[in-house]
Amino acid sequence: MSRVLVLDKEQTRGGLDPGRVLDAVAAALVALSRGEVSAPPRIAAVAPAGLLGAMPAYVPGLGLAAKLVSVFATPGASGRSSHRGLVALFDHTDGRPLALLDAEPITAVRTAASATLSLRALAPDARRVAVIGTGVQASAQVALLAALHPALPVTVGARDGGRARALAATHPDASAASIEQAVRGANAVFCCTGATTPVFPRGWLGEGAHVSSVGGSHGHELDRDVIIDGTLFAEWPGAAAAAPPAGAYELQDVDPQRVTLLGAVLDGRHPGRVDRGGLTVFKSTGHGALDVAAASVVHAWARDQGVGTAVDL
Repeated sequence: MSRVLVLDKEQTRGGLDPGRVLDAVAAALVALSRGEVSAPPRIAAVAPAGLLGAMPAYVPGLGLAAKLVSVFATPGASGRSSHRGLVALFDHTDGRPLALLDAEPITAVRTAASATLSLRALAPDARRVAVIGTGVQASAQVALLAALHPALPVTVGARDGGRARALAATHPDASAASIEQAVRGANAVFCCTGATTPVFPRGWLGEGAHVSSVGGSHGHELDRDVIIDGTLFAEWPGAAAAAPPAGAYELQDVDPQRVTLLGAVLDGRHPGRVDRGGLTVFKSTGHGALDVAAASVVHAWARDQGVGTAVDL
């Protein structure tokens, strides 16, 4: 029998310190790029209205964990979806279960962290960014930018102006606009939607733009010409080499040799952006290694602060 620490949603969210999560996710991305992570491609059981994915991973120095997450479209709300589930953290030396955490805040924050790292690595001189979407992932992205880059102006672009204004109000220097206005005025664009068709055309992007796409769990979030024109980056090789739901819809007919791993840029083995006027694209599929990273941060915080309920399993 093991004593397992159980944290609810608010407790899990409370342990996701932005700086510590960013550092842990960076370490996981570097480990992925070096081939040091043990993780099978994500699998999923598909139900009529969504899917249930399984994502186990071991990351040296961070830990061993598995996530079960459901991704279901929001009824009556095109372009929005919910991600719910659990992250189970295990002792990597003897296999004991250590903690059960809420997957929703972990998924949102670790995904926002990887997108923010792509901004830092590929568009460090960006003067204005756009966040496209108003759901859970867009909210997490705006919150992380507010915590880590509060002086960087943000435009929230969405079809629903009221929701865009409400999200913009959570950031110290943000405004709301249409999707077109947000994209055309930005040096970097964060796509955080549940869209199944491209959110905007290539022509809306300015010279030297950077695009981070973390949505598209059910289809293409990015325009085909964005993929054709862009220098491509991803978390892991399977983003292009594996079929959905493990790989990205947008990268299925892309030569994997075109895709550079973001971790290789973060640790200096790849220069990242080589053409200041070119388009860079980070296409995120999510990866279990990032869940391990965020879960390790939450677990360490919970133990230090005495947070959570210990149960016998």
